[in-house]
Amino acid sequence: MKRNIMLAAFCCLFWGGVFAQNSKFNSPSRKLQLAEFAIANLYVDNVDENKLVETAIVKMLEELDPHSTYSDPEEVKRLNEPLQGNFDGIGIQFNMVTDTLFVIQPVSGGPSEKVGILAGDRIVEVNDTVIAGVKMNTDEVMRRLRGPKGSKVNVKVLRGGVKELLSFTIRRDKIPVYSLDASYMVDGHIGYIRVNRFAATTGKEFADALHNLQKQGMKDLILDLQGNGGGYLNAAIDLCDQVLGSKELIVYTEGRRNPRTEFKAKGDGDFQNGRLVVLVDEFSASASEIVTGAIQDWDRGIVVGRRTFGKGLVQRPIDLPDGSMIRLTVARYYTPSGRCIQKPYESVEQYNRDLIERYNRGEMMSADSIHFPDSLKAKTLKLGRTVYGGGGIMPDYFVPIDTAMYTDYYMNLRDKGAIVQFNIKMIDRHRQEWLKKYKTFSRFNRDFEVDDAMLKELVALGETMKIPYNETQYQTALPLIKTQVKALIARDMWDMSEYFQVINTLSDSMKKAVELLSEPGMNFPRHK
Repeated sequence: MKRNIMLAAFCCLFWGGVFAQNSKFNSPSRKLQLAEFAIANLYVDNVDENKLVETAIVKMLEELDPHSTYSDPEEVKRLNEPLQGNFDGIGIQFNMVTDTLFVIQPVSGGPSEKVGILAGDRIVEVNDTVIAGVKMNTDEVMRRLRGPKGSKVNVKVLRGGVKELLSFTIRRDKIPVYSLDASYMVDGHIGYIRVNRFAATTGKEFADALHNLQKQGMKDLILDLQGNGGGYLNAAIDLCDQVLGSKELIVYTEGRRNPRTEFKAKGDGDFQNGRLVVLVDEFSASASEIVTGAIQDWDRGIVVGRRTFGKGLVQRPIDLPDGSMIRLTVARYYTPSGRCIQKPYESVEQYNRDLIERYNRGEMMSADSIHFPDSLKAKTLKLGRTVYGGGGIMPDYFVPIDTAMYTDYYMNLRDKGAIVQFNIKMIDRHRQEWLKKYKTFSRFNRDFEVDDAMLKELVALGETMKIPYNETQYQTALPLIKTQVKALIARDMWDMSEYFQVINTLSDSMKKAVELLSEPGMNFPRHK
């Protein structure tokens, strides 16, 4: 042992001397190698070399920009699943409520539905391990339910009206992860599509939704990218292909070691002529900004909402031997008019505080609080309208954020889980009754109301969760509470499209979009 340590010390000293005297070896990478070798072999205590190297990588990337990151193998898997469009599992939508897994809906045609799992079931055991009432977190529950396609998992289920636990053996399979939250007809000619991220399947999902809406008579479209943090560049290009003309530039990228690369529309998409409104907010980023910037630059549609996030950096994934990954920024995105939409990042701390600073400056409430230097001005490519770069996409119609109904009382009900728990109780108690009474969503949407008895039960539940009742704040938030409860019930009885049909009735951006598309004399850029 002593001999090995002495040998390591000799190697460090010898190679250190060679590196110092030979410029060929005197490089930053050699220096880093020598430092790691010395620590691993000479440090007074044992060290975890893997952790040491990971820490070094993370610290190096922190010196670059906010989006160059390192992910360990488990993080890589979790990050990729939503973008790949599927994962291996049992196929249920669920909520963890008071330490119990409550099945909202089994995925249609999925493994759980095939063996007889029903909405409202509570899974209490997985492979003989009790998961109910043991304070097991959601990640741990998901780890037990997920597994390779074809493998089996045994579960025990508590079902309302059945005394004993029911046993099921579920064979795991590929479960689709959809990137479209909703698509529906707002009225006789306006369609609505909400994209939550840009994943491998987004292009096909969007095309399918377009065709379905067009069969229902859609002439104009509201594309909702609010809260969409981005994803795959190719998915953004696929979406733009549906709405932009032949050879119209969608985006180009350029970096120190990456020459300018252009991406152009094919011009054979299925929505080339209808009027288009894009909804964005401060959380619309990356691929969302590529789509929005291209539509705005080509005067293809109108952008409504608030200034987008401002992420215009291109990351290249670099896979490491142990399954971990570096996402390294290699270029910048530029919109067709030449705008760089990346906001400044002098420091990570300042970058992460940007949205808070927008609130503090009053930008979320008034467009007058937003100031762009003349150097960031650009012109749209068809009509020569003035647009701005240097930190996100500025909408054509600004819609201030509306926080009036978000009282402390409402926030407590929401954040402490009272609204979700209440919704599950209502669905558990009334699902069959409501499905019988409201045979279609349109009837439910027209006739269902959250009544006083339901609201009293919600308030009482809040009090059991130590949420003190405040009459003034309750009354202020009442329209929001009633709409959210109704939307959650609609989601659990039907799906996410129905949820958004209800919740969007409170959206000022949505109201503005419908107003623009409903005004007979309203000229859209391409229709002037």
